[in-house]
Amino acid sequence: MKRLVAAERALRSAAPDQLPTAVREVLCSQYAAEAVEFRMADYGLTVLRPVADSPAVPVEALPVHRSAAGRAFGSQEPFVEELDGGRARVHLPVTVRGDRLGVLSVTLPTAAPAQAELVELAEVARALGHEVVVAERDTDLYQRARRADRLTLAAEMQWQLLRARSSARPEYAVGAQLEPAYAIFGDTFDWSASTDRLTLYLANGMGEDVEASLLTNLGVSALRNARRADIPLADQAALADQAIHARYGGEAYLSALLVDVDLPTGRMQVVDAGSPRMLRLRDRTVATVDFEAQLPLGMFEETDYVAQDFRLEPGDRLVFVSDGVYAAAAPEGGEERGERALARAVTSTSLLPAADTPAAVLRELGGGRGRPEPDDDALVVCLDWFGKQPASSDT
Repeated sequence: MKRLVAAERALRSAAPDQLPTAVREVLCSQYAAEAVEFRMADYGLTVLRPVADSPAVPVEALPVHRSAAGRAFGSQEPFVEELDGGRARVHLPVTVRGDRLGVLSVTLPTAAPAQAELVELAEVARALGHEVVVAERDTDLYQRARRADRLTLAAEMQWQLLRARSSARPEYAVGAQLEPAYAIFGDTFDWSASTDRLTLYLANGMGEDVEASLLTNLGVSALRNARRADIPLADQAALADQAIHARYGGEAYLSALLVDVDLPTGRMQVVDAGSPRMLRLRDRTVATVDFEAQLPLGMFEETDYVAQDFRLEPGDRLVFVSDGVYAAAAPEGGEERGERALARAVTSTSLLPAADTPAAVLRELGGGRGRPEPDDDALVVCLDWFGKQPASSDT
């Protein structure tokens, strides 16, 4: 336990750009580690890229799939890889409140680390994740590590706008993915949780490139401003509508789906303003859920919006898809074909956790049309609803 305290203290006191050095030094001195490597998942969730405080120390990127480090990243459990010479490499997920950042790999001189040592190393990886989230305010080191390619300016703006790509609490788990990750411009998502509420936005700004990103940024910022003033969901939509119309005069608008979940009851309110589609997986059956279509935000001045009710049941999975995803599912414009393709993709990924599902759905649809990336922005968000959990009691 003293070693763990020393490791946490070293991470807290390290300069923002020196966390890789700090975690390497403390693990080598306190745990006799022979090598320490910290990798972060790239924007496309395809590779784990090294976070190097010195470019003179080359470390290879590893695939998220089909690698030992990727196995720990996907399972969110430590994975012990046996090495020659009676050594072991322990791969530890670096995750903060359900947001999967990357993997910490530690090479140890023993082939069978004690369970207590694995628990402590997992705590070090968790502490590293928390420090990275804080450090990102003051350095570009971790943003650079996430890039397997250069982002377009529009994509840079969108990724800076976004929340984490996954989050989890006892009542729910949520995950999201945008493609093409390095060249998105109009699609985005946002969420916020409090003691008793989860609010989720999915939006698609019309237009292309930076203009679409600017529109989306304005819309999401207006929605956040209203939400943080404790304004009801329908009025959040109305205020964002006014902000966008005041700027663009109806010449540009934002399609959006606004969702508010009451965590104690599972009662959900929805405003469908030209929204992405929502599919529900319940009892192994996939169904498209339609809401009353209302005007996109900013299309007309002073539009009134109405929130509709929807009830979640424990075990429900909701999958939200943007028009770019649906167009990919129905490449010839066939409504029925698109519905079937989406239903198959949702069903085939039903055993994956929410954090992994969006990227898997995009892969399923990509494989079906023979192209690695969508022609348009594509957004998938997955919400798994577990329901209010009973309070634990000592026996």
